[in-house]
Amino acid sequence: MLKNYLKIAWRNLRKHKFYTFLNIFGLSLGLASCLLITLYVVDELSYDRSFANADRIFRINADIRFGGADMSLAVAPDPLAFTLKKDYPQIEQVVRMRENGSQLVRRSDATDNLKEEHVFFVDSTFFKVFPVALLQGDPNTALRNPQTVVISETDARKYFGEANPMGKALMVDNNATYTVTGVMQDLPAQSHMRDVNMLLSMSSTEESRSNAWGSHNFNTYILFREGVNAKQFEKNFETVLQKYTSKWIKQFVGSTLDEIRKSGNYLVYTLMPLTDIHLHSDRTAEINANGNIQYVYIFAVVAVFLLAIACVNFMNLATARSSNRAKEVGVRKALGSERSSLVNQFLTESIMLSFFSLTLAMLIAYLALPLFNNLANKHIQFPITNVWFWSALLLTGSIVGVLAGSYPAFFLSGFQPLKVLKNTIELEGKGSGYLRNALVVFQFVISVMLIVGTGVIYRQLNYIQTKKLGFNKDQMLIVNDAYALDNQVKAFKEQVMQLPNVESATVTSFLPTPSSRTDHTFFPVGQMQQDKGINMQKWAVDYDFVETMQLQIASGRAFEEAFPSDSTGIVINEAAAKVLGYADPIGKKIFGYEDAALTKRVDYTIIGVVKNFHFESLRKNIGALSLILYKSNGSVVFRMKGGDAPRTVEQVASLWKKMAPGQPFNYRFMDEDFDNVYRSEQRVGEIFITFATISIIIGCLGLFGLSAFTAERRTKEIGVRKVLGASVANIVALLSKEFIRLIIIAILIGSPIAWFGMNHWLNDFAYHVDLAWWMFAAAGLLAIIIALLTVSFQSIKAALMNPVKSLKSE
Repeated sequence: MLKNYLKIAWRNLRKHKFYTFLNIFGLSLGLASCLLITLYVVDELSYDRSFANADRIFRINADIRFGGADMSLAVAPDPLAFTLKKDYPQIEQVVRMRENGSQLVRRSDATDNLKEEHVFFVDSTFFKVFPVALLQGDPNTALRNPQTVVISETDARKYFGEANPMGKALMVDNNATYTVTGVMQDLPAQSHMRDVNMLLSMSSTEESRSNAWGSHNFNTYILFREGVNAKQFEKNFETVLQKYTSKWIKQFVGSTLDEIRKSGNYLVYTLMPLTDIHLHSDRTAEINANGNIQYVYIFAVVAVFLLAIACVNFMNLATARSSNRAKEVGVRKALGSERSSLVNQFLTESIMLSFFSLTLAMLIAYLALPLFNNLANKHIQFPITNVWFWSALLLTGSIVGVLAGSYPAFFLSGFQPLKVLKNTIELEGKGSGYLRNALVVFQFVISVMLIVGTGVIYRQLNYIQTKKLGFNKDQMLIVNDAYALDNQVKAFKEQVMQLPNVESATVTSFLPTPSSRTDHTFFPVGQMQQDKGINMQKWAVDYDFVETMQLQIASGRAFEEAFPSDSTGIVINEAAAKVLGYADPIGKKIFGYEDAALTKRVDYTIIGVVKNFHFESLRKNIGALSLILYKSNGSVVFRMKGGDAPRTVEQVASLWKKMAPGQPFNYRFMDEDFDNVYRSEQRVGEIFITFATISIIIGCLGLFGLSAFTAERRTKEIGVRKVLGASVANIVALLSKEFIRLIIIAILIGSPIAWFGMNHWLNDFAYHVDLAWWMFAAAGLLAIIIALLTVSFQSIKAALMNPVKSLKSE
């Protein structure tokens, strides 16, 4: 019986090649898109789940409001981890990680340094919390002693080639020697620590022994014992705050923790599951840039939408063709076929078509995967050997085939043979017409939503690119690792300044793009109360920083070498002046501490106020910022005049090689850094427009097929109308108006849904565009134009047909 079903199904598919092609191509596009997005979503959801004990690992986060600033931190106080381990038996182990930034590293017997982007100090307990396999070395002792280092397998090859690295020495930052005591497997790509390749022993740094409860510098992780409820354990943080932190706060500002809370400030510690970090955490001091759960939700919905659109096409074309097979049903039922066998026949055809489409979809997805990886910045592999993958595909193909074929199967098989053969039954049926209309509306509701979403995302990205930032990011060349020049930094800066295309230069580690950040609390002199304090960024800069960055002075002046007193001067931004409450801040004195132990007090005199500029992402409001004169040899930044940039880079590189032989020359441009901050949004926009285009193509395939079917059914009517004088335009309008009415309904339904979703997305940005009515009108107009172009082809073809031929056929 099955063989017979398959044979008949194959004959019918071959007989109607045009509709078979539309069905298979449309459905395969939807399935391929859905498959690619599903692989992306699965990849995003898999982060940090490869660790065997991932469900018991939690990171301590800190949320602080103090001094007019709100801080969400991925770091905790220096002594918190081991205090918790000592006081609470529920904790099996703890580990701290302290970022040491990018470093220049070389073998002790080599002369050339290599750049290492992510170097961390970690406690010796690292491998007890994170069970990363050590290929060489003992995980229990590898990081126990000072001046030891564990490197990744990749770094072992990078520095030592095929030689055994164990016991060999690495020079870090040109002045510290570390002995290799272990080689670990590369951390998983699906981990929030994925780029960490070098672990220095925490005992090598004095800071690891700090008892400063107000200094938040360490990414801190807890491994709970089996059965511990992390949410309940969070209640113990209040005890810790009262027992340890409150004393430090009292010493710092003269107020208790409770008094600080009464004034509207707060300090809260919370636990975040390890597996939530990648998609649910966007805090200061993250180890890596994380993903965003919103985008996972968006892409998951888009995948469902694309598959739904494809299935709708499938069902629409199937119901549209159903009346052409009504007589076949009547004859077969008259000859004794039962309804169940007819249902099975139609479902077999539908499932066969579904699996043809699924096969083509897999081929499309496989070929498109490299392009998709490039678009999404991923390294996803096609899971050919995964049994669950194949099981899911088979299940999807079956479900799609059954769902798409169920309506025509049960509708057609219910015809009474006598009425069908006598042409006394309405073959098309009101139900099928209403269903097709509803499905067309559904398709274009989704298309309108995707068009609106794409437009809003690109408008927001354009807003980011063109918004006045308060500084000039164009023509800015950043030369990294200035400390590699040792005491020749100033000479290098001056020599580069002699180049004809260089306008100005500054030496600093602090830039309004991804770079160093440091929060400090200041108080007006003589007013060390918690309600008078201000928490703000403190950037160490040189005399030329304000000029090179082209910051605007609101009042006072910038640093000048003519004023020796500027060594204790400070320049603040307007946001800081507002929090301090000074109508005229020039000449006012504030002080802060240089150390966590609160022993090194420094008094500053405000000499200038710069206008607010966006030194952080546009997702955040502009906070308080201060500039002080201090040596900070992170980068040398050159403003170019706009001439031959590649030539200038070559000249700068040549000078670098002369003054820093053996040191890598690393540079970047500030505008590219700025773009990278919003790269995830750019990728979302690119993915959105790609899949919005695919959704429109699939929808148009369906409209094309339906318009062809409509023209075919109304051939006689069109012939009569043309004989009676109807013009081509009249016929086209007649055949198109029903589809346009459905598109307008789709626009009215899809626009408010799109407004809600995009308004929610824009709220992630402190600075964003407004949703204007014309954006929705433009999306609707585009949908109508696309629909008209699709439908008009078949309408014009039908209208141009010779009426004699269409009437003669009757």
